[in-house]
Amino acid sequence: MTATETMTRGNETVQVLPACCKPVARETGTRMRDLTPAQQRAVLYAQQQVLRARAAKKAKDERDAAKNRMWGLEEGGVHSPAGSASRQGAEERRGDQSVSLRGAIGHVLRDLRTKDRKTLREVSAKAGVSLGYLSEVERGQKEASSELLSSIAESLGVSVSQMLRMVADYLESFEA
Repeated sequence: MTATETMTRGNETVQVLPACCKPVARETGTRMRDLTPAQQRAVLYAQQQVLRARAAKKAKDERDAAKNRMWGLEEGGVHSPAGSASRQGAEERRGDQSVSLRGAIGHVLRDLRTKDRKTLREVSAKAGVSLGYLSEVERGQKEASSELLSSIAESLGVSVSQMLRMVADYLESFEA
C-alpha cells in the first residue's frame, strides 16, 4: 500500500488516497454518499450473494422443468400414473412378454438418462460408477447394489423411491 499524500488547495489541505482505497460515490435517492473500502467490499459481497442466489434459483427451476418433462407432467399438473417408462413398455409389449427385474431397472435408468439428455459419461462420473459398469446395468447385464442404484438415481435427479416406482410401473405394464 502506498501512503496517503496531502495536497493544498487554496487555504485547505486535502488528503489524497491511493487508487485502491478511493471511496466510490454511490447515489441513494437524491443525495450522494461516499463509501469506505470496507463498505465497498461489503456491498460487493452482498451483490455476489444475490447473484449466487439467483443462479441457484434458476438452476433449481431448470431442474424442476426437466423433471416435469421427464415425468410427463402436463400444464394442468396432471401426472400420468405409469409415467414414460410404462408408455415405452406398452410399445415393447408386442415382443417378448417376460422381463427381468434387472432388465426393468436398466430400462428405467436409461430412460431417465436419455430424457434428461445426459450421457453415460456424465452420469457415471457424477455417480462414481465406471462407465462400462453403468452401461451393463442399463442393458440389464449386471445387477447393481442398492448403494450404487441410490447414487445413480441421485445423479439422474430422482430419488430411489421414485425410480423404483417407475420400475414397478414398467413391470406392471408387462403383467397387464
